[in-house]
Amino acid sequence: MPDFRQRLRAPIAGLAVVTAALLAVSCSSGTGTSPSGPGGDSGTSAPATPASAPAIKISPAEGSGKVRPDKSVVVTASNGELDEVTVQAGGKTLEGDFDDSHTKWVSKGPLKPSATYSVSAKASGDGGPSTLNSSFTTLKPERELRVADITPNIKGETVGVGMPITVRFNQAVGDKKAVEASLRVTAEKPVAGAWRWIDDSLVIYRPAKYWPAHQKVRFTAHLEGVRAGKNMYGVKNYATTMKIGAAWISSVDTRSHQMIVRRDGKVVQKMAISAGKATSREYTTTNGIHLTMERGNPVTMISPGKKKGDPGYYKEIVDHAVRISNSGEYVHSAPWSVGSQGRANVSHGCVNARPDQAKWFYNNFHRGDIVKIVGTSRALEWNNGWGYWQLPFKQWKKGSALAG
Repeated sequence: MPDFRQRLRAPIAGLAVVTAALLAVSCSSGTGTSPSGPGGDSGTSAPATPASAPAIKISPAEGSGKVRPDKSVVVTASNGELDEVTVQAGGKTLEGDFDDSHTKWVSKGPLKPSATYSVSAKASGDGGPSTLNSSFTTLKPERELRVADITPNIKGETVGVGMPITVRFNQAVGDKKAVEASLRVTAEKPVAGAWRWIDDSLVIYRPAKYWPAHQKVRFTAHLEGVRAGKNMYGVKNYATTMKIGAAWISSVDTRSHQMIVRRDGKVVQKMAISAGKATSREYTTTNGIHLTMERGNPVTMISPGKKKGDPGYYKEIVDHAVRISNSGEYVHSAPWSVGSQGRANVSHGCVNARPDQAKWFYNNFHRGDIVKIVGTSRALEWNNGWGYWQLPFKQWKKGSALAG
C-alpha cells in the first residue's frame, strides 16, 4: 500500500523553495531601503554636530605689559575668517594687513612706546560670528631717541637748489640702519638722493644733482617705536617742508677776478672781485662748490690762531657778509680793496666785492645757494662748512647705513 506520508513531503519541500525565492526577490526589490527592526537601519541620518564659532587669538596677550615697540600685533582666527581688526592707542589707529585667507592680521610699523593699546577683532564662520577685545601696554624706553635739530626748518624760508637736509639726534644712534630706514624725503620733482652719517648722532641728505628749482620737499622722520640701540627707542615722529626757490648759481673765477650770478640760468649780476692773495694756505681761497650758509651785517673777522701783535694778525669789521665755508670764507663788502677788485687778489681768503654789489648779493641770497669758485690751488674740503657737493655722489652715498 502506498506510503501517503512520503508523497506529502515533496510538495512541502517545493513550497519551501518557492517561499525562499519570494523572500529573495523581496530583499532585492530596488526600493533602496533596508528592513527596519532590531539592528536594522531605519533610513534616516543622525543629527549633524553643530559647527564651532570662530576662535580668535590676539598677540600680545590680554594684559601684557612692557611690550617692546618693535613687536608686531598679530590676530588669528580658526574655524572662520577675520572680518575686522582695530588696534588703537591715544585715538590713533595702527595699520595692518590681512593674509590672503583672511585668517591672519599683522600690524605694520612699530608701536608707540609707553602707550596702552586696545585691540578689537571680529570674525565670522559656519558656527556664527565671534568678537574678542584685548589690551596691552608697551614699555617705557630707558633711553629716548628724539630729533634735536633739523636744518632747514625756519618757517617761511626759501632755500637754494644745493640745500642739504641735516638731522641731529639727541642720542648716539646704535642701529643706524633702523633709524635711517625711518627717514623719508619726498619731492614734488623727485630726484635720486642719499643719506650720509657724519657721526653717530648726525646724518645729512643731499640729492645726486642739485634740486630742481621751484618746488617743495617734505622730510619725515617716522621715529616713533624704532629701536635705535640697546634699551633705546624713538618716541616721536617729526616732519618739515622746505621750499626750494630759484636756481641761484654764482661762478667765481679768481684768475679773471670776476663773479657772475645767474638766476635760473639767466645772468642777473656781474661783479668785479678780489680773492685770497695766496701768500699762504690760510690766505688762499678754496676751489670748489660752496653753499651759502648764513649772513651777518656787520661781521667781525679775526685772524684764526693769532693774537694782537702776532705777524699776520687782523681784526676787520665787514658789512654785508655771506658765509660760504667754516674756514672763514665770506662774500662781503670791501671798500678798502675796490681798487684791486677786477685786477688782483689781495684778501685773506674771502671774496671781496664793491659795497653796493655786496649789499645786493646779501639781500638776494638764500641758504643753500651755489657759489662755485675756480682758479686756486686749494680745494674746499667736503666737510668744510656745507662743502658736501665736493664729494661725487657715488662716494657720498657710501656713507649711508643702507648702502649696498
